[in-house]
Amino acid sequence: MTETTHTQTTPPGAGAGPRSLEYRLAADALRNLRQDLFQDAFAYRPLPGMDVDGPVTGRFTPRMRQYALWTPHWVVAAVAVFATLVTWSGESGGDLPGLLSGPIVAVPVLLTLIRPIGAFWLSFVTTTMVTLLSASPLDWPWLPGPAVSHLAVLTIVAIRTRPRTAAWMWAITAVYGFVAEYLFGGGDNGARTSPMLFIAAMALLAVTVWHVRRDARQEVTAQQTATEHERSRRTLLEERTTIARELHDVVAHHMSVVAIQAEAAPYRVENPPPELERAFATIRENAVAALTELRRVLGVVRAEDYEVPDAPQPTLADLDALLANVREAGLAVEKVVTGAVRELPQGVELSAYRIVQEALSNTLRHAPGASARVEVGYVLGGLGLRVVNGPPPAPSLIKPSPGAGHGITGMRERVSMLNGEMTAGPSDDGGYEVTVFLPVTTMNEGSA
Repeated sequence: MTETTHTQTTPPGAGAGPRSLEYRLAADALRNLRQDLFQDAFAYRPLPGMDVDGPVTGRFTPRMRQYALWTPHWVVAAVAVFATLVTWSGESGGDLPGLLSGPIVAVPVLLTLIRPIGAFWLSFVTTTMVTLLSASPLDWPWLPGPAVSHLAVLTIVAIRTRPRTAAWMWAITAVYGFVAEYLFGGGDNGARTSPMLFIAAMALLAVTVWHVRRDARQEVTAQQTATEHERSRRTLLEERTTIARELHDVVAHHMSVVAIQAEAAPYRVENPPPELERAFATIRENAVAALTELRRVLGVVRAEDYEVPDAPQPTLADLDALLANVREAGLAVEKVVTGAVRELPQGVELSAYRIVQEALSNTLRHAPGASARVEVGYVLGGLGLRVVNGPPPAPSLIKPSPGAGHGITGMRERVSMLNGEMTAGPSDDGGYEVTVFLPVTTMNEGSA
């Protein structure tokens, strides 16, 4: 019996197991290094201007803001000039190589304005060139001028990039410094590179902390903005829910009255004709159907614990009781009514009452001690409201109570629902004024 052995050959890498943790960390590090310092190293990335909307620059004139916009560029140019002066002061003679060394170290600093990563790599080239042109070639690799230039480049590029890039630049600087000092600096063991790396580490650490604080501040600002937006949206929905509830009660009341009267009308007439009975029956059926549909549509806005108020909803006839209430709270208020007083639709009456109520509440809250005036104008085509209060007295023992700003939002929603117009803002005497017009269509206008 012959035993046959089958050998299966697996292509390299086809059946390989998962890579080790060390391998993956090294691969990720090399990928990050290539992405940060090699990929599009000389891409054009101009330095943006300074934000001129800050608390200090916001007070500048427009012309001063134009100059302040270029502040980062002037700072970089000043650093380049400083590196040039340091290079010239370190040269013992005024020969041509020494004079050329100054502008050479300034080039990478200025290049950070448009190509930051390319400026980092160019800094090693200029450092080597200046050292070769120096009268003391054994002072590898950090002469005073190139050291200042390279530190400036590291700091500026770190500010313009992310902390991971700063770490890579520091590590590459360490490798360059130690290798150059060992090979060309007389065999010194980091005597000049170690202080350079320490100063660079402190500068990059400060930049990293600045990055972290800026990102945290931006995140908090974004969260606050989202929270404020959500609060405003929730307030708007709550106010719309309240208005929908009140309108539901108003319309439901009238439709119920219509249905009851349509059902009782035939019994009030002796021997009514069949056509009249059918007409009243149709009116009642339509009223009941409309009431059912209204409750079905608006019922979704009612909370589970919402209870229909037992008392009738307030109208403009109840303003005197409202004013008496706020007078007891310490607000001196007067009411002025102009025009022919007439009964308005209940939705308009209710909204007008609520608007006056909210405006007076805002006066009590934001201007304690001030006086107020409520003007109600019955005009052709609608109702005009004006609630104005004066400024609070200067020596006031009661401090204003800041609100959430929901009152104005609610008033605008009510006015918008009735296709009205509203203005609200400070008055000329330092108080506050709310003016509202609610259109009311009369029977003659509606049939025209």
